[in-house]
Amino acid sequence: MGLLFDDFKSWKTYCEEHGLSLFQPVVAYECEQKGRIESEIWEGLAKAYGVMKEAVHTGLQEEMSSRSGMIENGGKKVFHHATSVLSPDFQKLVARALAAKEVNSCMGRVVAAPTAGASGILPGTMVTLQEIHQLDDTKILECLLVSAGIALIIERNASLAGAVGGCQAETGSAGAMAAGAIVYALGGSIDQVFNAVGITIQCMLGLVCDPVAGLVEVPCVVRNASAAAIAYASAQMAIANVSGVIPVDECVSALGEVGQSMEDRYKETALGGLAATPTGQRIASTILINDIEILPDDDATQ
Repeated sequence: MGLLFDDFKSWKTYCEEHGLSLFQPVVAYECEQKGRIESEIWEGLAKAYGVMKEAVHTGLQEEMSSRSGMIENGGKKVFHHATSVLSPDFQKLVARALAAKEVNSCMGRVVAAPTAGASGILPGTMVTLQEIHQLDDTKILECLLVSAGIALIIERNASLAGAVGGCQAETGSAGAMAAGAIVYALGGSIDQVFNAVGITIQCMLGLVCDPVAGLVEVPCVVRNASAAAIAYASAQMAIANVSGVIPVDECVSALGEVGQSMEDRYKETALGGLAATPTGQRIASTILINDIEILPDDDATQ
């Protein structure tokens, strides 16, 4: 199995023909690719989820201020605020996604899922899902396998990198991974899982990658929280059989097409979008000046 599957349709067909759950072919793929036995795959997943939970905890408990000054304890501010805009669970979801991504921005340990720039989305969604529905760790690890399978197919047919496809390829893909995993965890059918993926891609299609000062902080951190919210909205629609109309594989193709046509200034170059605003340029200039090491005159002339 050199590749998992060419597309979502093939994944569904294989599972139905062999009577398998969505996560099982991913386990087989991982064993083949890594040359490990299945127990080692599960052990690695458990460690990864442990890091995800640790990132959420760290972001909500420790000082989260980045060197640039653009990140300053956003997760804690949301988590402890007296006003819940929608519900306490929604407030926790947003706070956790922010917190885990802030750990990345403050040089802490995270799981790239699928990238470091989107590293708050799966932790925020999975920790909240587990708490709300009292799921055991085994079910969450299955969710991570399902999300990995989703990412592999998106990568094959579009991209997971902001430098290639814009932020739609990073936070968009992570949101799609999370939405599919949520529906899987709650007993949704294969069609419902994949519909959640497609709906999320539709919601995030065209999102540019425009990091201020070239740092994965603004608007990256807040987009992690928004993508987590979109993942839950997509999962809610999909599990209620609200059709996304456009099949998931066609949504992925659209993701790739939009990414290819997107101008380079919107692909992680910090030349367009928010990075090109007067405030964005001022911040970039200040950060660059502060990071320059001024050498003594005798060293500078050598």
